[in-house]
Amino acid sequence: MPEEKAVVEFIATEVGERLDKVLAARFDTLSRSQIQTLIRDGQVLVNGQVIKVSYRLADGDAVSIALPEDTADHEPSPEAIPLDIVYEDDQVAVVSKPAGMVVHPAFGHSSGTLVNAVLARWPEIASFSEPSRAGIVHRLDKDTSGVLIVAKTHAALESLRAQFKGREVRKRYLALVDGAPETPEGVINAPIGRDPAQRKRMAVRHDGREAITEFRVVEHYADYSLVEVYPKTGRTHQIRVHLAFIGHPVAGDTVYGRRKQAIRLKRHFLHAAAITFTRPGSSEAITAEAPLPAGLENILAKLPR
Repeated sequence: MPEEKAVVEFIATEVGERLDKVLAARFDTLSRSQIQTLIRDGQVLVNGQVIKVSYRLADGDAVSIALPEDTADHEPSPEAIPLDIVYEDDQVAVVSKPAGMVVHPAFGHSSGTLVNAVLARWPEIASFSEPSRAGIVHRLDKDTSGVLIVAKTHAALESLRAQFKGREVRKRYLALVDGAPETPEGVINAPIGRDPAQRKRMAVRHDGREAITEFRVVEHYADYSLVEVYPKTGRTHQIRVHLAFIGHPVAGDTVYGRRKQAIRLKRHFLHAAAITFTRPGSSEAITAEAPLPAGLENILAKLPR
């Protein structure tokens, strides 16, 4: 039988970089020479076309790579990665995820994820949760920092799943956006679905799934606004898509916002600042918070008003 392949697609943002170098950085289970072999064998396409090993990325290139199934680790291993724990009891823990950390293992990210760290910190979670989930029932994008809940018992896992399904969990984000929204607060009610032109992106679509986001302006700067954001649904990239939809994309977001950013950011300026949920097994409301990372605080301090 032919070797089974898994195709991974993404929109490149590393303009001018060699494709083999970018892919080697993204897929840490493959060496650069292995990446080059895949390119020569036609297993890597750019905008649907076979390219040379020396190809340098252009703005908006759509890259697809066919990976052998055995390049993924199906059973993530515990890794002693430090965790910033902002709340913990016998049922749950809330961690503050740094920007740059992937939550769940995936192709190209088989180690160094939050799941790897959680399995090392609370090994008992592996007895009741899928190893690839490790008691984590929601997620944050790689470059979004902030709070994430971890269930430490099976009962807590079921309770949290029910709370998220019933939209009982309240989340508060901080985002720096381009320009100034027309109103000091508002509600964005626009369905979201997969972008038909670029499958790794999401978009507002009339046939998409219901998506609702509330926002409130906290501070105005010369060219930006700091906003609090309260997503009422949990669609993929919801906040980023919705803010871009109203003409105020998240600063640093090269996927849904400007390709060339006016301020120096290695990530997008989106932070999960607080989460409120009911403590499993009780009626107690718990609010866990994570302060804005120092790097984002420094950006705000330097912005002209």
